[in-house]
Amino acid sequence: MAAAKQVIVIGAGIIGASIAWHLTKSGARVTVIADSAAGGVATPNSFAWINASWGNPEPYFRLRTRAMAEWTRLAQDLPGLPLNWCGGLCWDLSAADLETYAEEHSSWGYGIERVDRAAAARIEPNLTELPDFALHVAQEGVAEPVATTKALLADAERRGARILTSTVTALVQSNGRITGVDTSHGLIAADEVVIAAGVGSPDIAATAGISLPIETPPGLIVHSRPYKKLLNGLVLAGRLHMRQTAEGRIIAGSDFGGADPGVDAEVTARELFAVMKAMLRDSEGLELDFHTVGYRPTPIDGFPIIGRAEGMDGLYVAVTHSGITLAPAVGLFASQEILGGERDPLLAPYGLGRFAQ
Repeated sequence: MAAAKQVIVIGAGIIGASIAWHLTKSGARVTVIADSAAGGVATPNSFAWINASWGNPEPYFRLRTRAMAEWTRLAQDLPGLPLNWCGGLCWDLSAADLETYAEEHSSWGYGIERVDRAAAARIEPNLTELPDFALHVAQEGVAEPVATTKALLADAERRGARILTSTVTALVQSNGRITGVDTSHGLIAADEVVIAAGVGSPDIAATAGISLPIETPPGLIVHSRPYKKLLNGLVLAGRLHMRQTAEGRIIAGSDFGGADPGVDAEVTARELFAVMKAMLRDSEGLELDFHTVGYRPTPIDGFPIIGRAEGMDGLYVAVTHSGITLAPAVGLFASQEILGGERDPLLAPYGLGRFAQ
């Protein structure tokens, strides 16, 4: 019997955690290395919306809807995940753009319902501002990001994965192949290394001469103190996007990526919270607890980078902005490709090689 493949996963955000869990479940010997707590840098600051909503060309829509289905499979494999198919109420586009989105995505099989003001009020009765026309997608949802990441890592560790808090200082090369990593704890060898370190990925890849064309735009999200239930699902309004977390916090950004922090993030947070509070009935006791500023690892064309680095054996890259939506599919597909050499057709457009053309 062949020895189990030894794989290092760099990064403990939701993408790294999903890849590590899927690899471990499939029999690999996995070491997760991260210099931050479970969740990494971007994951804790995520709006955590699971969707295949507007603005997606059809190939990317197909990847996202597959990922939504994989969330259901993952929840069956790992009971207790904080996953909630709460639905999304959207009116943050013009009426014409909403209609275009509805027609296009409905033709692709997305479950969009057109709703008027009265129907919107039934879906979200505590909104003070209601649209004349909105779209509702009952199949959209959220996964509480840090709790989900911790659950994946804990179960991977239970299955035999090793979780190491350390800093990766360089990828180790031998004869045109990555053979491990150099860390603050010394050299660690592996048959394959996965870079899933979010905003830290380009610096790690650069130690092997590989360029990852990624931007890191900031996004500010405000978090209330836990409060009684005011929202049933995701609200994607023109002024801001908001939802209520499993512990009762209402979180909001000017869109799902967060607000521009501006010159003074404290001032921006207070202004955004005031807008959020004004949009909710019975919110007199709602208080701002804190705000976060997250930096989103976003490839320059807006689409994921998932796959082996061309010209460098033993190295796999998984970096994307839509980490919450894509995590279970990326974990599944990456493990299949790393362990069996099988690349899912849905990943065809998203290799690193597209940037060299």
